[in-house]
Amino acid sequence: MGKVYYASFESPWLGKVFVASTEKGVCMVDFLTSEKGFLKKLKEQFPEGSIQNNRKNRGILFQLKKYSEGKLKRFNCKLDLRGTPFQKRVWSALARIPYGETRSYQDISRTIGHSKAFRAVGNANGNNPIPLIIPCHRVIESNGGLGGFGHGLKVKKQLLDFEKAHVL
Repeated sequence: MGKVYYASFESPWLGKVFVASTEKGVCMVDFLTSEKGFLKKLKEQFPEGSIQNNRKNRGILFQLKKYSEGKLKRFNCKLDLRGTPFQKRVWSALARIPYGETRSYQDISRTIGHSKAFRAVGNANGNNPIPLIIPCHRVIESNGGLGGFGHGLKVKKQLLDFEKAHVL
């Protein structure tokens, strides 16, 4: 599978933000976790191991820092997504949700041509390995409820409020 390189930076409101990439592109992002927790997740996906390397991740670290300052609305980086074809279709639809906006799980299921698969969309959303870059936090319930989020609903609300405040 090749080498995986990881790096991190400290964000004032997201805590430590971790990123991992392969030669193909970014493969994992996590935040509000420990380095030990991040490396455990990384090893589950990439058992051959990883190497800390800020230089290999310089571009995406810069973009993530700009995002966390409210100065970046859309990421421009290559991705190395590992998932089922269905998950990849969901993640592609998530990546097209504009900054500061939301879509429902049902909206996403319609977008990918599976109008009744909103629960499966929720599962794929929850398995997104690249939050922030693929903005799974922008997906909410049809009734306006927040739904779920791996980092907790408080963090999801903070992300949505942050983007709304920086949308202009």
